[in-house]
Amino acid sequence: MRFKIIGSGGCVSTPRPTCQCRVCKEAREKGFPYARCGCSLYVEDSNLLIDTPEDIVYALNNSNAKAVDYIFYSHIDPDHTMGMRVVEQLRLDWLSYSIGKKCKNPITVGSLPQIMEDIRCQETKYGSMLAYYEAMNLVTVQPFQNLDIGSIHLELIPVDESHQVAIFVFTENNRKVIYAPCDVKPFPYNAIFQDADCLIIGNTIIGDVLKDGFALEKSNMLCKTLFTMDEIIELKKTFHIKKVVITHLEEDWGKTYDDYLELQKEYDGIEFAHDGLELSF
Repeated sequence: MRFKIIGSGGCVSTPRPTCQCRVCKEAREKGFPYARCGCSLYVEDSNLLIDTPEDIVYALNNSNAKAVDYIFYSHIDPDHTMGMRVVEQLRLDWLSYSIGKKCKNPITVGSLPQIMEDIRCQETKYGSMLAYYEAMNLVTVQPFQNLDIGSIHLELIPVDESHQVAIFVFTENNRKVIYAPCDVKPFPYNAIFQDADCLIIGNTIIGDVLKDGFALEKSNMLCKTLFTMDEIIELKKTFHIKKVVITHLEEDWGKTYDDYLELQKEYDGIEFAHDGLELSF
């Protein structure tokens, strides 16, 4: 299985527009991997894209992806979905459409049934964007919990009883990779996570001193919704996970690409993602 993290940033991309902090200035000057697009993952074996943040077009171009046949969603949050118009750029040929020819290879868009209901609610004054793409034959919608794509089996694990957030578990032969990009705290206990080769996870505060010297107190509300590094270490131990990659890295954490390279030396089997990071299993 071949994965590429094409967007390792958080709800605010790096560089943040107009920001002149050291992290954003360096990202603006040097580009990738100092710059970060919104959180997204590309599975090369399946031409599968997970999530479409606003800058997904730039992420796909930077990754040199050759095809997208599937788009699956982790949840409805705007920083994971508002780039849905990439569907038009991938499949809509206005010249052919002008003479009555419709798309012949629609993208399969899927997730848990409840998440797909949520996605269908995204609309403009013209109605649901998803419904529009269906009518144009640009997409086919496939709610699912288990799916086989070639030799890879994919199972979606709901984070809680609302089924509004999904964790992706990829298996092929005896290899297992978990992708849990956002809104996964508290992390559900499920035996399927045991002995995974890799957990790619977001929702993590990196450090106690953040952007502009902000000191994060343990009583801060962010600590209730986001993981600390100690909690990530505990997750790794609980499920006997060989390797953890932390993604969805917020600009607010105040750390550069080089800072993360230095920081990961302090941890065993834990690294920090960057745009273009390739993982093979």
